[in-house]
Amino acid sequence: MGIVKDGLERVVQQAFTRPAAQSAGAQMHHLVRELNGTRAVADALGVSRRAVEGYVKDRIRRPRADHARRLQGVMRERRQPRIRAQARKQAATSTGLVVGTRARFGFTVAPGTTDDARVRHLTLALPPAARGPPLRRPRRRRQ
Repeated sequence: MGIVKDGLERVVQQAFTRPAAQSAGAQMHHLVRELNGTRAVADALGVSRRAVEGYVKDRIRRPRADHARRLQGVMRERRQPRIRAQARKQAATSTGLVVGTRARFGFTVAPGTTDDARVRHLTLALPPAARGPPLRRPRRRRQ
């Protein structure tokens, strides 16, 4: 399931309208505005509040490798949420999805024959109607 999710994430990232912030300070500043404070950003990244303040004020310019990885992950998840939702909705309702995979097909025979197992690439375009009805929670009855 991780491969499919990663593929959908790449497609959604192509729909973004603005470039992402490049420096650690600009990324932290964006997260502080979005999450309403340095405490929430520090909790999301697993760093101290002072470290977040240092990045925002450009006292710390180059993050450690583990901080940079976490910062990239959080920025990837939280970048342009409305554009992300719009792209997913469009793919699910109007344009459909294209699913591609690879699998090994064949028979167990002597190597080199035509029936030998080999990897095949399968690509299937799913129309919007193929996704099925929307999932709904059962409503609670009032008592």
